[in-house]
Amino acid sequence: MVLIYITCKDQEEATKLGKIVLDRKIAACINIWPIKSISRDGNEQLKEIEEVILLIKTVEQRVRQVEEVISANHSYKVPCIVTIYADRINVEYKEWLTRLV
Repeated sequence: MVLIYITCKDQEEATKLGKIVLDRKIAACINIWPIKSISRDGNEQLKEIEEVILLIKTVEQRVRQVEEVISANHSYKVPCIVTIYADRINVEYKEWLTRLV
């Protein structure tokens, strides 16, 4: 199992992107939740914005496809797409996940 962590501008965008990967059967499940992001802008000033996290659950063989879909459909010029490999997952969930992707 692989988790793909993506920041989105709002819930609408996260939902749209999540539905695309689910419709293409390159992900088994998505989670969406709000966060506050603090970072530096181009002028080195701190900025605080409200964003949404899209967490995609998939398998390693689908990671490249997910990255391509997100990059092609995301509103950010340079979206954050982070792949996290799960070291351990319960057998029943793994079987469910791999049947769907």
